[in-house]
Amino acid sequence: MAQNFHLPPTGFGPGSQPDPSEGPELEYMPLPSGMRTYSTHLPEIDEIEADVGTALRMLAEMADAADRVGLGGAPEQFDLRPLDGPNRALMAETMGDGEVSMKLRGVPALAVQESVFAGVWQIKGAEVDLIEIAPVPQAARDRAFDPVAPALGTDAPLTAQVVNAPALLAELRDKSAAFGPGVETHVVNLTLLPHTEADLDWLAATLGTGSVDVLSRGYGNCRVTATATPHVWHVQFFNSMDTRILDTYEVGAMPEVALAASEDLIDSAERLREVLEAIR
Repeated sequence: MAQNFHLPPTGFGPGSQPDPSEGPELEYMPLPSGMRTYSTHLPEIDEIEADVGTALRMLAEMADAADRVGLGGAPEQFDLRPLDGPNRALMAETMGDGEVSMKLRGVPALAVQESVFAGVWQIKGAEVDLIEIAPVPQAARDRAFDPVAPALGTDAPLTAQVVNAPALLAELRDKSAAFGPGVETHVVNLTLLPHTEADLDWLAATLGTGSVDVLSRGYGNCRVTATATPHVWHVQFFNSMDTRILDTYEVGAMPEVALAASEDLIDSAERLREVLEAIR
């Protein structure tokens, strides 16, 4: 029996595709770049003629403190104000700048910069110049939810464009009231939920603005803002092109992205001792 003749499918076989050498090149989205990584930095001790023994002793004490805090001890502080010029210069050069910085409103206002040693924080303000060894500076915990812009709650005016925010507010306030020691962090992922821009604006107004802002620079940026509602944080992640890729609210003591882990602190103790050994 004769079979029907079928034409071959179009778009296949030799000559069916354009020659790539004759057309424009494919354009790809740029890949993420600029990830910050740790590299050992040795201060220029040769240029310092004065006695810097005080700074060296303080660095050794900081290494011991990092071990204690890493094993669960309380935060420890080191006041830099009594140091003279050469000792302060050596301390500043040894510390360098790490990934996390913070702005703490209040009296006094404080600027916080993590050093290249995780969990070793440089804190400056009016009459304040110190280094704190801690997972996160204690002042950031104490001041976080002090209101800069008060939480309006359900008193915030509603518009027709506010659709899903009231339900999210009820969830966040419920989790805030129930949070305490031993309670797991609760995350509301706005990126996965339907919402309008008006929803986001209304939610921000109802939760208010607290006194702590955190910027963590790594593979892209993470921005953390305390609200004026206890235990509620606004956490946003951006890629290396500063495009927002994740938008969440967290109900917890402190977002993990702002914390130095116990392992980080113990590692910082070891790195501090390596720097001291190289200087000496």
